[in-house]
Amino acid sequence: MGRDTEPLTESYFYILLCLYRGPSHGYGIMHDALRLSRGHVHIGSGTMYGATSNMMKKGWIQELPGQDADRRRLYTLTDEGREVLLAEADRLRHLAAAAESIIEGGETNEE
Repeated sequence: MGRDTEPLTESYFYILLCLYRGPSHGYGIMHDALRLSRGHVHIGSGTMYGATSNMMKKGWIQELPGQDADRRRLYTLTDEGREVLLAEADRLRHLAAAAESIIEGGETNEE
């Protein structure tokens, strides 16, 4: 897959998640991330620019040719980016399940 073992930042996760639904431009991604995170993740333009640049270098996203008339850059998810997103979502599901088993299930370290 070519992915480091490090977890994704929230910004990276939400950018990939937004692009999973289809191509989008930076402003659209920032807006969708805020909505999908229920107001918890604010991606500023500086973060957006740095993240998209870095993710293009990693091969996770690519810029689409033939940009729209107002010169916004459109980004799309690559196959590798899709794999990275799905792996991170799986990691987060396992993390949440472990927390839930302790918090909700009352599991303790006592044997």
